[in-house]
Amino acid sequence: MYHVTITYGHPEDPQAFDEYYSTTHLPLAAKIPGVRAFSAGRTETLDGTAPSVYYLASITFDDKESAAAGFTSPEGQAAAADIPNFATGGATLHFNPAEISIP
Repeated sequence: MYHVTITYGHPEDPQAFDEYYSTTHLPLAAKIPGVRAFSAGRTETLDGTAPSVYYLASITFDDKESAAAGFTSPEGQAAAADIPNFATGGATLHFNPAEISIP
């Protein structure tokens, strides 16, 4: 498995971010080919302190090649091009193979 994690910084308007993400961005991201699993949500901490990022999305592909193909596809490019439309706090993409898996 290969993971792409996207962290979103704290937006200028959290309500606008949430609305746009769920109604506009998510339908675009859902069309990326090769996605095996997708999860996303606002971040929190166990002790109630402010989290360092606002939102996190986790996308799983079979392998690195599938992730690259998905993100370079027209659907992947459309989703990437949409990020500046709502991510006023910035967005960072992280890529990693699943080297360790328990169980």
